[in-house]
Amino acid sequence: MRPVRNLVCLGDSFTEGVHDDLRPDGRFVGWSDRVAYGLAEVAAPQPFAYANLAVRGKLLDQIIELQIPAALKLNPEVVTIHAGANDVLRPGTDIDALVARYDSAVGTLTTTPRTVVMFTSIGRAGGSGRLANALAERFGRYNEGIRGIARNHGTLLVDLEHIPVLSDRRMWHEDRLHLNAEGHRRVAAATLAVLGVDDPTVLGGLPGWWTESLSRDTQGRLSKAGSDASWIVQHLAPWVMRRLCGVSSGDTVVAKDSALEVVTLR
Repeated sequence: MRPVRNLVCLGDSFTEGVHDDLRPDGRFVGWSDRVAYGLAEVAAPQPFAYANLAVRGKLLDQIIELQIPAALKLNPEVVTIHAGANDVLRPGTDIDALVARYDSAVGTLTTTPRTVVMFTSIGRAGGSGRLANALAERFGRYNEGIRGIARNHGTLLVDLEHIPVLSDRRMWHEDRLHLNAEGHRRVAAATLAVLGVDDPTVLGGLPGWWTESLSRDTQGRLSKAGSDASWIVQHLAPWVMRRLCGVSSGDTVVAKDSALEVVTLR
């Protein structure tokens, strides 16, 4: 691939990197940091700069209002955006209207020549119950809209919904809302590949390794039932309470990298 000079990432907790490993500053690494490091390796010895404006819990309209204008001021050569997943999780959301607003926002990003990378959402975190099926159906509809937006504006698309292993619960944190470190690692590799990187040393393995299935899950039914009960108490109930109170997990969080900073290679 042709080396690029900078990257700006927009979005919610997925792009912030929630529940990946921690950086020295105590913030999450996330697939976006991993992509930035990979692109910096490709660009070396030329400097490569990176900013991440994503904040957990943000809805599409908040990303449009706050993050896109800030990103445009940075004039990025490559910009990634993942948005709308938090809206889809809310039962009353009009999916078609959400897609229309997202389409308009992406049009704003593409008014100046730059590489824009979009993502479909991973609609299932290993669940197979009634709630999991209903959410997967909603995310499926939304993802079809995202694919249409990518075609309309000529953006790159990392189609995570079509990587089955990412729906394996072992790719997810126990909250079943965020990927764990292995999930972030695979999303980073998939994103680098879409950007044209094919060097195994940068990808972390041979091209396509991120689609490989894990070994058979041997967790018993009783163990899974206990895990489900723990999840309801520790994660689902607090999430529902925040929704009822109009509180977001990102209300007191600021972007971890709000300005373009040169990536230092290890």
